[in-house]
This record gives sequence, C-alpha cells and structure tokens, in this order.
Amino acid sequence: MAKGCSGRSVEVGAVVNPYVRQVYPLDDYRLELVFDNGERRIFDAKPYLHRGIFTRLQNRAVFQSARVVAGSVEWAGELDVSYDTLYLESEPVGASIAAGVAHR
Repeated sequence: MAKGCSGRSVEVGAVVNPYVRQVYPLDDYRLELVFDNGERRIFDAKPYLHRGIFTRLQNRAVFQSARVVAGSVEWAGELDVSYDTLYLESEPVGASIAAGVAHR
C-alpha cells in the first residue's frame, strides 16, 4: 500500500491504470476526467495546491488550461499529474454527482 497526496491508501500493483482521454476543469479545483476504459471520474486537486510547483495551479486561469498529454493531465511549464495518480485518487462521477458536481 502507498499513500496518495490525499492521505488515502492506494494499492500499487502490476495492473496498469487507464489513460486519460479527456479533461474538463471544473470549479473548486476539480477535474472531470474521461479515461480510455470509458470511466468518468472526478479528481480533486485542492490537496496539491500548496505543494511545490503545484502552487501555480492556484491561479484559476492556469488551472483551467489543463490538457491531456500522453494519457496524463498537463499544464504549461512542465506541470503534470500522472494517469496513475489521477485514476487512483479520483472518485467515480456518480459518487461526485451525489455531492453536487455537474456532469457533462
């Protein structure tokens, strides 16, 4: 088991997590992600906003410029989050909708 930025334990193993195909920046520093396996998930970036180079994402214009590059999410200046982190630390859209997230 490993600890993600959110402090949750996540299993790390030989299974390859799916790549991100689409990203939609949402309000409150969340990303709606569509993975290549068809899943839609919500990643909360707030736990990262006070860590190292991720502080740049506090600028909403920068955060909103998220794009998919090689299956991960990237911003200008070589700032990115791996597909593994995005998948393992995100929640299925259905669970997030119940918490008030608008679904595309």
